[in-house]
Amino acid sequence: MKKFKNTVFRDLSRIFFFFSRTVLIFLSIITVLAGGCSKQEQSKPNPAVPVKTATASRKDVPVEVSANGTVEAFSVVNITSRVDGQVMKIHLQEGQTVENGQILVSIDDRPYQAMQAAAEASLARDKIRLEKAIKDAERYADLVKKDYVTKAQYEQVLADAEALKAMVNGDEAALQNARLNVDYCRILSPITGRAGSILIHEGNLVKANDTKPLMVIHQVEPVLVKFTIPERRLTEIQDLMSRQELKVMASVPGIQNKIKEGRLTFMDNTIDPDTGTITLKAEFDNKESLLWPGQFVNVVLTLGIRTKAVVVPSEAIQMGQQGSYVFVVKKDLTVESRPVTPGARANHHTIIEKGLAADETVVTDGHLKLAPGVKVVLKNEKNSGGDSHS
Repeated sequence: MKKFKNTVFRDLSRIFFFFSRTVLIFLSIITVLAGGCSKQEQSKPNPAVPVKTATASRKDVPVEVSANGTVEAFSVVNITSRVDGQVMKIHLQEGQTVENGQILVSIDDRPYQAMQAAAEASLARDKIRLEKAIKDAERYADLVKKDYVTKAQYEQVLADAEALKAMVNGDEAALQNARLNVDYCRILSPITGRAGSILIHEGNLVKANDTKPLMVIHQVEPVLVKFTIPERRLTEIQDLMSRQELKVMASVPGIQNKIKEGRLTFMDNTIDPDTGTITLKAEFDNKESLLWPGQFVNVVLTLGIRTKAVVVPSEAIQMGQQGSYVFVVKKDLTVESRPVTPGARANHHTIIEKGLAADETVVTDGHLKLAPGVKVVLKNEKNSGGDSHS
């Protein structure tokens, strides 16, 4: 029995030893295979990132300031009556273009015609009386020399003649005023422009110099565009305005192919302390009536030309914690993160003041997957003049 137990124990030991060695061999094989796969994965290169690029170039770039502007009428006139009366006829339609001197409204002038006739009659009467007084004064001048009349009588005749002369002058002024009132019964347009809504109708009574206008006329040719710029530009613009005429471009959002060119004509005399901006105005001829009072437009003020500036497409410039930077593509098609100092923008391009040289290639699209040293593949093979190509 004891011999049987020793035999069983020996056989179990051999089986356990064989099983343990098999497991160790199996684990070693797995470890070797896993290490080999890991080495293959580590040695496998990362795929190149597809990007679009552009070449930095030297150009003469216009230095521009962009802003949002509002169109204003060159002049606005509230049409009111200068006499009391009844509106007899309105000679235009709402929204109609009117010329300078064109009749707009006719007011009943019959009461003023009667006043004019009365003033003419008074003037004629007093002129006759003045002529007689002048003749009496001449006759009394001879009589006083011969002592036929007293000096006091002569002086009274002279005084009567002078009084009648003053009355004639007053009659002439009254007649002139009566004629003006007759003329005021025909309301004329003082400017060439476009009429708005007509706020009175035929048959209504109007009052002289009423605060409520009969209509409002806007002069829209030429037209003004008002916009604001940061106060840091004030000194530069003042200096340029004193030496030359500054060009301003205006475009209506959504109609970019129609751009109007005007000139800067006004700079406000104060800076808005709340916004830190100053108001400017530019004048446009507006012959095509593209710009309309109250309309919002995009404004670009040209301050000059920056010669031989290094420029890149604006989309190449990225913002990071350390400031602006670009990804520069090196000869081995890896990228380098390069800090730059951007300057003014013009036509979707930005001037690089510092950090980039002409003819260097920068990434314009595909930045999200990039990091220093990452390999790239160019989606565009031709780069020209700082422009991106797809």
